Amino acid sequence: MKAVALLSSGIDSPVAIYLMLRKGFEVTPVHFRQSGTKESKVFELCEVLGRYGRLNEPVIVDSYEEQAPVFSRLAEIGKGKWTCLFCKWTMLRKACRIGHRIGAKAIITGDSLGQVASQTLDNLLIISTASDLPILRPLIGLDKEEIVRIAKEIGTFEISIEQEEPCPFVPRYPVVRGSLGEFERIKERLVREGVL
Repeated sequence: MKAVALLSSGIDSPVAIYLMLRKGFEVTPVHFRQSGTKESKVFELCEVLGRYGRLNEPVIVDSYEEQAPVFSRLAEIGKGKWTCLFCKWTMLRKACRIGHRIGAKAIITGDSLGQVASQTLDNLLIISTASDLPILRPLIGLDKEEIVRIAKEIGTFEISIEQEEPCPFVPRYPVVRGSLGEFERIKERLVREGVL
């Protein structure tokens, strides 16, 4: 069974991919490139993860092309605090499109409940509207210690914690519990303006 997986250079998403590889999925990672450092870490992570199952070459998407115009417009219309939600939403939408193109049946993410602003239940609900493919979240009930333990066992932890640039798009005060209605209104505006 084929799946696409959002793969960052961090700790969580490689563990999520590992768990689904163990379940027999053939996984195509999708990485949103923000810097050369993060991208090279992703290739290293893929090398390690490839030992555990059928892992295809990663698909690299340029964040500055795909997402930056959306984030700039959000800032212009005074909705910059929604950046993280639109970031995850646009990632899932792109992963979904890639998934349909390659015949994938699901999307895998490294979401773990409540660890960051985009992972509250309210925000996961909003983000999930980007995909008509099922979203598998194998880490959803794990805490950080458990995820770190698995990362160390499988050999991805040391790569993930190598120094890298911070995300250039993070707003000062991200929305923690977004309202689906407000998200939809902002999204419709961006669609009308041709930004989304």
